[in-house]
Amino acid sequence: MDWQRLPKQNFVGQFFRRIREVRPGSMPDVVMIGGGVIGLSLAYELAGQGVQCAVLDQSAIGQESSWAGAGILPPGDSAHAATPEARLRAASHSLWPQWSERLLSETGIDNGYRRCGGLEVRLQGPPDELDAEIARWRDEGVEAVPLSWREAWFCEPGLAPGLTAAYRLPQMGQVRNPRHLKALIAACTQRGVTLLPGNPAWGFERSGERILAVQTTTGKIAAGQFVVTSGAWSGRLLAQAGCPVAIRPLRGQIVLFAAEPCPLKQVINVGPRYLVPRGDGRVLVGATEEDAGFDKRTTAGGIGGLIAFGLELCPALAAATVERTWAGLRPQSADGLPYLGLVPQTENLFVATGHFRAGLQLSPITAVTLAQRLTGRPTTVPLEPYAVDRHPQPLEFPEITIQGSN
Repeated sequence: MDWQRLPKQNFVGQFFRRIREVRPGSMPDVVMIGGGVIGLSLAYELAGQGVQCAVLDQSAIGQESSWAGAGILPPGDSAHAATPEARLRAASHSLWPQWSERLLSETGIDNGYRRCGGLEVRLQGPPDELDAEIARWRDEGVEAVPLSWREAWFCEPGLAPGLTAAYRLPQMGQVRNPRHLKALIAACTQRGVTLLPGNPAWGFERSGERILAVQTTTGKIAAGQFVVTSGAWSGRLLAQAGCPVAIRPLRGQIVLFAAEPCPLKQVINVGPRYLVPRGDGRVLVGATEEDAGFDKRTTAGGIGGLIAFGLELCPALAAATVERTWAGLRPQSADGLPYLGLVPQTENLFVATGHFRAGLQLSPITAVTLAQRLTGRPTTVPLEPYAVDRHPQPLEFPEITIQGSN
């Protein structure tokens, strides 16, 4: 059979019909083990191609780090992307408008996606500090506009005067994480995906290299294929399958301000820290990076440091209300790239995890490429750079740069 001559829906349907002939029954074709934005996006993509999917999670669906992030969407250009990170980012950048429109059409839920633009600024340092970053963006084919501090202040009068360096990325976007998760859950439900919250997975039943079922605290769940999409918890589960991966949870704390009128219009980045204005007067300030294990509590040092950072960068926030604070656990890999693809020594266990701070940002292209891989088609982005066994030797994790007290 020449798959290239078949419509996608027809090829995928025939692929899984052949599997069902071998293992009749009502069990799903694919089980996603982890109900965050990666697992839900993959289930949504597969279900749209006629694949029977189930998504299980240890707690509520869509309530871990996917919900907790700021929803910043950096730009990219697939024609010039030269690194594994840039290729994923660029491909997702091109998918976000159509995914958002389709989710709105199917569910009536607006996920808040918009191309708002963004500024990268420095509060101190030499005037040429950001020149190398500007050059890298331009090498990628991304528009990056150098700004004097006066030009930056003209773009965003709410910023503190006297910035030492700044540039603008007109194509930067944002999405509201809780709304996007709500839309994905609704769309998955409409497409027939089975959602199984409150099902912690602790191991697998296997025969040779084939996984027969995932073992949960409520019983076994059998399927044709399995995908570990458990974020910061993925390492524990993959170890049960004989696949140690370098993933650690890093806690990120965030502060939500309510300000009227909103003092900012664009995303403001200072390295890995940021201010993200929403359209309703709210401003997110984040985020810490803390090696706190699986502790998701907020701390006085973390929240206090973020408030001080926010006020230094945008003095008008002094009159705002602190509406809420929270923390999430990001899954960090040792080299900063996610793990995508088949788990070694298995024939039907896959992984999509380790996205660190970019899980929501990269969720569309992760879903598209993994769906292609699961259904036996060539992938939009080659998966070799993200293979689980890509490290010939164990790597050490990088030092943490944004501690809770900063």
